Amino acid sequence: MSNRIPVLEVKNLQQHFVSGRGKNRVVVKAVDDISFSIYKGETFGLVGESGCGKTTTGRTIIRLYEPTGGEVYFNGKLISGKLTKEEKREVTRGIQMIFQDPIASLNPRMTVKEIIGEGLKINKLCDNEEQMMKMIYNILETVGLTSEHANRYPHEFSGGQRQRIGIARALITNPDLVIADEPISALDVSIQAQVLNLLNKLKEQLGLTVLFIAHDLSVVKYFSNRIGVMYNGRIVELAESDELYKYPIHPYTKSLLSAIPLPDPNYERHRKRIYYDPGIHNYDEEKPELVEIRPKHFIYASKSEVEKYKKEID
Repeated sequence: MSNRIPVLEVKNLQQHFVSGRGKNRVVVKAVDDISFSIYKGETFGLVGESGCGKTTTGRTIIRLYEPTGGEVYFNGKLISGKLTKEEKREVTRGIQMIFQDPIASLNPRMTVKEIIGEGLKINKLCDNEEQMMKMIYNILETVGLTSEHANRYPHEFSGGQRQRIGIARALITNPDLVIADEPISALDVSIQAQVLNLLNKLKEQLGLTVLFIAHDLSVVKYFSNRIGVMYNGRIVELAESDELYKYPIHPYTKSLLSAIPLPDPNYERHRKRIYYDPGIHNYDEEKPELVEIRPKHFIYASKSEVEKYKKEID
């Protein structure tokens, strides 16, 4: 993997928000110095509980937020600073996002063809109306809808169909990177599998590079090549998918894995939850950092913690 050129490089990214004024001023470190890379054709899963900074990371990468610090490189070019109009267009065409809420992310006043065709118009990817409609019909069929759906409005569709429209809108510009921000969490359980299978099929069919954001580790395992586990704005563990499930090292990762339910009443009756207590870490004297503890397996820990974890592995 290291010999391949990364599509996305995130280096020491920080995203802080300020609330209140004067004595009541509070700085919230939503994303606090994280680094990772995503290679062409790879799906990188970013997982963690609500509020850990996953969505903020995705929104900062796509430039919906101005980063507080750090750098984001897309296809080798720095995109986190000031960009020209042409460079901005290159980024908006090259990075697309599938949003969590398929209702709120679609304009209710626009038809499906207007929603999907907007990206083609803005990025000047078609010469005329006929070519644009042909591209829209093709992408609708690709995501499991039909050309007849093009003239309808979002309220005429189910949640799963709306998310398919969102996927079509993201893919129409033929992006180099797709950020899927919890794309199934707002859907009924019966529809989640359909949308996930569609995304998996499209990933193989179109050779997509995906940043897959989710809070469900079982879903992320099914979909991702590598996984980064986030807690409180930091990546605490990063490894290949199978490696992370077989050899979880960080106590928070173990806690997340212990919470995965299985359709087995006997297992569920005796399942032991592991509760994570952040107070077990003492970082006042020893500063933690992301360390490679096994081949391609990184963990956020202090020097003494790394030694302790290594003994547990052996």
